[in-house]
Amino acid sequence: MSDALDLEAFRSLVLERGRELYRDLPWRRTRDPYAVWISEVMLQQTQTTRVDGRWQRWLARFPTPAALAAADPADVLDEWQGLGYNRRALALHRAARAVCESGGALPEDAVALEALPGIGPATAAGIRAFAFDLHSVYLETNVRAVFLHELFPREERVADRELLPLVRQTCPADASDPADDPRTWYYALLDYGAYLKRTVPNPSRRSSAHTRQSRFEGSHRQKRAELLRVLLAHRENAAGGVDFETICGELACAEQKAGRSALGAADVRALLEELAAEGFCRQANGVWTV
Repeated sequence: MSDALDLEAFRSLVLERGRELYRDLPWRRTRDPYAVWISEVMLQQTQTTRVDGRWQRWLARFPTPAALAAADPADVLDEWQGLGYNRRALALHRAARAVCESGGALPEDAVALEALPGIGPATAAGIRAFAFDLHSVYLETNVRAVFLHELFPREERVADRELLPLVRQTCPADASDPADDPRTWYYALLDYGAYLKRTVPNPSRRSSAHTRQSRFEGSHRQKRAELLRVLLAHRENAAGGVDFETICGELACAEQKAGRSALGAADVRALLEELAAEGFCRQANGVWTV
């Protein structure tokens, strides 16, 4: 950091860029912890443009933790389709149940938040900053990009352990200044980071935590997602699900349409058993259901 900005100059720069680049995103217009939580989970590894619209639709269908907790897991998975990483939907459902069992309100304490299924340090920090305007250590990809670009302009393979103390130190201690509170600070970092990724080589590539996302089409993840779509499409059948032969046939059609070889029966069964072990589906009397 020898040639980098000092932290006060860094903070002034980020706040200025934040005012210039501010994005009026729909989830920034609420202080509802549940709504903020849903946005934070949706935005993990999913583009902002894809989340806009889907976040509103989710809240219309499951407006409260109680509504989500009471929902059929199949309905939760159905609403999540297209957002990727279906485990996040099941984790949201389990976490909503845990919240309701503890009084129905999302906690503001970081330890209590991280005890909920699917909520890690970054998600907990986002909820604390954006819903409660509390000091937090929120390190996600856009935030990381800003710190690397401004404070580590020449270093490679920068570890998060070097960044986390700086993230902690630069976040405002409280919400006493509306122009420089935790919420405003992290909005500024997010918006400046998004701008940097559009205008310069991605600074996050110089992080030791950076990994290139593997190709989705044709991957194991893609086949799991396609199988789950088949199961969801048949959940209103008179039998309440779908038999193994039909599953194999529909997956074969999907693979061949994409120009790939059909999966063998053993591979399909292995995928079903994998999903069943994770709580996505179950089998009874020869019928598979979500």
